[in-house]
Amino acid sequence: MSVEKNLKSRNRMKFFIVMAMLLGSSVASAENKQITSPDGKLVVTVSDTDGRPSYSVSYDNVLFLQPSPLGMVANIGDFSSGMSLEKNVSTNKIDETYELASIKKSKVRYVANEAVFSFTQQGKTIYDVIFRISNNDVAFKYKMYPQGETLSCVVEQEATGFVFPDGTTTFLCPQSKPMGGFARTSPSYETSYTADDAAGKNGWGEGYTFPCLFRNGDNGWVLVSETGVNGGYCASRLLGHKGGTYTIGFPQEGEANGNGTASPGIALPGETPWRTITVGKTLAPIVETTVPFDVVKPLYPAKGEYTYGRGSWSWIIGMDGSTNYKEQLRYIDFSAAMGYQSVLVDALWDKQIGRDKMEELAKYGKDKGVALYLWYNSNGYWNDAPQTPRGIMNNAIARRKEMKWMQSIGIRGIKVDFFGGDKQMTMQLYEDILSDANEYGLLVIFHGCTLPRGWERMYPNFASSEAVLASENLHFSQGSCDNEAFNATLHPFIRNTVGSMDFGGSALNKYYNADNAPRGSRRVTSDVYALATAVLFQSPVQHFALAPNNLTDAPSWAIDFMKEVPTTWDEVRFIDGYPGKYVILARRHGDQWYIAGVNAQKETLKLKVNLPMFSNGEKVRLFSDDKALQGSVKQIEIGKKQELRLAIPCNGGVLITK
Repeated sequence: MSVEKNLKSRNRMKFFIVMAMLLGSSVASAENKQITSPDGKLVVTVSDTDGRPSYSVSYDNVLFLQPSPLGMVANIGDFSSGMSLEKNVSTNKIDETYELASIKKSKVRYVANEAVFSFTQQGKTIYDVIFRISNNDVAFKYKMYPQGETLSCVVEQEATGFVFPDGTTTFLCPQSKPMGGFARTSPSYETSYTADDAAGKNGWGEGYTFPCLFRNGDNGWVLVSETGVNGGYCASRLLGHKGGTYTIGFPQEGEANGNGTASPGIALPGETPWRTITVGKTLAPIVETTVPFDVVKPLYPAKGEYTYGRGSWSWIIGMDGSTNYKEQLRYIDFSAAMGYQSVLVDALWDKQIGRDKMEELAKYGKDKGVALYLWYNSNGYWNDAPQTPRGIMNNAIARRKEMKWMQSIGIRGIKVDFFGGDKQMTMQLYEDILSDANEYGLLVIFHGCTLPRGWERMYPNFASSEAVLASENLHFSQGSCDNEAFNATLHPFIRNTVGSMDFGGSALNKYYNADNAPRGSRRVTSDVYALATAVLFQSPVQHFALAPNNLTDAPSWAIDFMKEVPTTWDEVRFIDGYPGKYVILARRHGDQWYIAGVNAQKETLKLKVNLPMFSNGEKVRLFSDDKALQGSVKQIEIGKKQELRLAIPCNGGVLITK
C-alpha cells in the first residue's frame, strides 16, 4: 500500500473512532456557546467537549438534534479532535430582501442571527464554523485558514454529523451505486423513497441523496440538506449509522467511471458549502423554507431577462421516434393552441431533424410565438449514454460554438442530460455550462443529474433540474404508474422543498403512447390529479406531458385549466398532509390562489380545510373526483368560516381557484 493510501486509510479509521468517542463520551469540561433565532425558539449550542467540536439543535425547548460532530480530516491534519473553541464569538444580525421569480416565493425577506465560532488546535486557528439561524432554519459552513505557507488542501472526510433522538423515523431516498442503471449513468438521484422507516439504516449501502426528511415523533419534523455547492467543492450525501446518526459523505470513488477525485480540494482560506437544517412542529416550515436561496448570492449577473413558462414535448408520449420534423411542427402548433411559450425538442434531433431543419423549426415557432429548447448529452468520457448530440457540452470550445449558433436562431434554452455523479469536477462542469449559456442568453435545465443546491439564485439562467424519479418512468413502467400518487405526496415535502423540480408530468392521455390506445403503461390517476400536480410540482419552466390529441379527447375543463395554470409563484402555504399519504398546498400567483391536493391512501380522504386566502361569500371553482375518479368542476361559495369539506379518492385530486 502506498504511503498516501496508508495515510488516508489511517485517517479514515481515526475519523470513525473519534466520531464514536464523541457520541459515547461523558460530558467533560467544555466551552459551550449558544446562538438563537430572532424569535428565540430555535437554539444551537456549540461545544468542544473533550476537544471534539459538536453542536446540538433544539426548538421550543425540545431537542431535535443531539450533540452532533463537527470538524474535518484533511491531508494537512486531523481537525476533528484536539480542538478548542475560542471564547470570543463574533455575531451579526442579518436582515435582507431579495426577489427571485424562479423559486416558490418571489419576494423574500431573510432575517437571521449569525455567529462565527473559531476553533484552534495547538494555539493555531484552523477554521471558523459560521452559523446562521432564522426562525426555523439553521445553516452552517466551515471557513478553513492557511496553515503557515500551506495555501491549499484536500478535505478527505467531514466529521459533520446529525444525531437524532431515539424514535426518529425517516423519509429518505437511497443513493445508487456508481456506474449502474441505463448506460452506466448512475447515480442520478432517480431512486424511490422509503417512507416512515426506522432510523439507523444506510440505504442500499451508499447512504442517501439530499434532501433528507426526519420525523421526531409528535414533536415535529427536520429537513437536512445542503446549498451553495459550485465548482469549488463536491456535492455530498448522507451516510447512515446505527443509533440514528448520519454523517456527511463525499461522492463515491467509482463515479464518472473512476475519473476525478472524490475528495474536494480547496484553496486556503476557503469555505465549504452550507449544511442546512429546517425544523418545524408541523410540515409548514419544511414546505415553505427558502433557506437554500437565503444564504447564497448570485455568482454572475443575468445577461438579459429570462422568460419562463409552459411548454410541451413529444418525447414523453412518442419517445425517440417522435423527434422528427413533422411531429415537432405538430407540437409547435399544439403549444400555440394552448397559449404555451415553448416546445422541448428531445434527444436525437441532430440526426433525425438536422441543423438546417432545426433552423426552420425555430423560425416557424417564432412566427407562432413558441420558442424551442434543445436536448444535449452532457457526456465526454464518464458513461455510455449514446444519445446525440454528444461530445459538445463537455468541451468549452465546442460548447460555446454551439451556443452561439443557438443564440443566432433564437433557441430559448437547453436540456442537458446524463451526468451521473457528484465529484468536484462534475460540479465544475455544471457551473461551466451555466456560465457559458448565460453569455448566450440561454436558460438551462438539467436531467440525469444531481440536486440543485441554491442554483436558482447562484446562476440566474438556471431554470430547473430533474433529480427525481420523474415522468419518463411512468412511460417505462406500470409499477411507476401504480405508485404515481404515492410519490406525488412525497415530493412537495422533500425533493421540491429545496429546488425547482423538472418532473414533466400532468399527462391527460390514458395510455403513454401516441395513439392513446390500450397498450403499454396505463395512467391510474385521475384528470383532476393531473391538474393538481401542475400546481403541486414547482418549476418555473414546465414542459407538460400533454399531447395534441388531448385538445379533443380530454375534458374541456381540464384543457382549459392547463391553458391557464401559472409556472411561477409568489407564495406557497402548507395546508395539510403527511408524506406518502396525502398533500394539500396553496400557491399564489399575483392575487390568485390555487389550492391543490392529491391522495395516495386506499381509502377516500375526507377532511375539513381552512382557506383564509378566500373571503366570505367569494365564488371559486372546485375541481373534484367521484369514487370512480371521474372529474368535474363546479362553482361554490366560500362560507363565513372560510372552511371547506373535501373528499379525495385514492389516486384522485382536488383543485380550488377563482
